[in-house]
Amino acid sequence: MLTWVDCLALADLTADEVRAIAEHEHISEMAAVELGAFLCQDAAGVRHVKAMIRDDIAAATSRGDHVRAATLKLALQHFCKTHPDNPECGKAN
Repeated sequence: MLTWVDCLALADLTADEVRAIAEHEHISEMAAVELGAFLCQDAAGVRHVKAMIRDDIAAATSRGDHVRAATLKLALQHFCKTHPDNPECGKAN
């Protein structure tokens, strides 16, 4: 049986990145692992994940949840660093 950690490793995503996808799509974290792994297979999907995280940052900021916004900014920074096939990831966030 695969564990949560196994699934994260197979998806090449961090727990914070998966939580951002789950939050954005209103799905379970396990479903978000699968969606994230699928999206990260090409540059268009990577851009989509980046947009999801940016949307989550904006939502957290607008509701005054600065701790969550900061966590998401770090997740976005890490995602861009680890998924350089997206040409936008090298640009300022």
